[in-house]
Amino acid sequence: MPPPTEAGEAATAPERSSAEALALGLYRGLSTLLAPALRVRLAWRGRAEPGYRQALGERFGRYGEPPPAPGAVWLHAVSLGETRAAEPLIEALRAEDPALRLILSHGTATGRAAGAALLRPGDRQVWLPWDAPGPVRRFLAWARPRCGLLMETEVWPGLLAEAQAQGLPVWLLNARLSERSLRRGRRFDALLRPAHRALAGALAQTPEDAARLQAAGVRRVEALGNLKFELRPEPALLARGRAWAAASRLPLLLFASSREGEEAALLAAWQARAASLAGRLRLLVVPRHPQRFDDVAALLAPLGPLSRRSAWGAEGLPPPEAAQAPVWLGDSLGEMAAYYSAAAAGGLALLGGSFAPLGGQNLIEAAACGCPLLMGPHTFNFAAAAESACAAGAAERLPDLPAALDRALALLDEPAAREARAVAGPPWVAGRQAIAQSMARRVLASPPGDKT
Repeated sequence: MPPPTEAGEAATAPERSSAEALALGLYRGLSTLLAPALRVRLAWRGRAEPGYRQALGERFGRYGEPPPAPGAVWLHAVSLGETRAAEPLIEALRAEDPALRLILSHGTATGRAAGAALLRPGDRQVWLPWDAPGPVRRFLAWARPRCGLLMETEVWPGLLAEAQAQGLPVWLLNARLSERSLRRGRRFDALLRPAHRALAGALAQTPEDAARLQAAGVRRVEALGNLKFELRPEPALLARGRAWAAASRLPLLLFASSREGEEAALLAAWQARAASLAGRLRLLVVPRHPQRFDDVAALLAPLGPLSRRSAWGAEGLPPPEAAQAPVWLGDSLGEMAAYYSAAAAGGLALLGGSFAPLGGQNLIEAAACGCPLLMGPHTFNFAAAAESACAAGAAERLPDLPAALDRALALLDEPAAREARAVAGPPWVAGRQAIAQSMARRVLASPPGDKT
């Protein structure tokens, strides 16, 4: 394990150049002016996802219940992926400090819904407030945490400036920063460098992430690994997926966490190969964002009858007529392990977000479920994991969706090759665990106000 790298002593109060002070002032002013637009956006999102209408006052630092006792650990997991990654960390934090109380904050409805299952008596769950001076100060005054833990990429200039001013240590955990994001961030260096500098430290996924974070201004950086390797698929979900595979009667080609534009490209490639695909594969599409479920269902209509997971009832078993539908739509939340398990039983998966320049999605869960994975060229958000999975034989990279479909058909004709990819996944994941405990010990060993 590499030792931490430090770029000097951290300030106990903000020390900014005139350019940095001006940038922060402009950012705070703009955030304040745009706050009414946030209400409109949340109302719009709430039409498709009612969770966005929940506790709207919290978005502006206004809480309808008494504050927690001082000294809780505040952890921010913006969305579903970060919330799931935080599960082993929360377990490790509680193992280190059995009396620990948690304030869990989120930015998306899917993250908040998943996070509710991680709470214990005495914990609190809230929205992270809008990054404007008033909401941030009200949140910190209400929460009074011993430390703050931000997951992966959540660097908010106003929040970190206020935390630094109050002497609150805030860590960036499971941290990642792509070369692309580092280059883009340099255009706003006067705003983002002080925000990175204000962090108590960053525990990064890879040495490459650590080097980029230090270049961005983080004073203390250590590469510990990716928390997502610690996630273990629930046995009940794996069993559910195997039941779906049995009901399908055909191998499933799963398009996991597909993004806008990718489904249309897949539709065109599928139609061009309709004669080769008929009777050999059933397509299972699981869109990344739930507000797009209906749009994706309409888009895929030219392929024939479609069976939706949401119509399978509480038991979750496909009805008999689902076996006649060439396309299944995974319009549910919290069942990705079941989808991967279904595709693992003789089929394959395509990695969403990797066939358009979107950076890809988490591929570790597919490997943990023993599902062979085909990915596109765009995995810059998970670059190290993607390369490592390919080297281990758990995944394979293709230039585009037509090539991925051709490779899927070829692997159906090479069951031994397909099975080799399936069995390579779980050992690859298991060999990169035991990260959460190290993270928990480091952040809890940093006393309140410690910035070094």
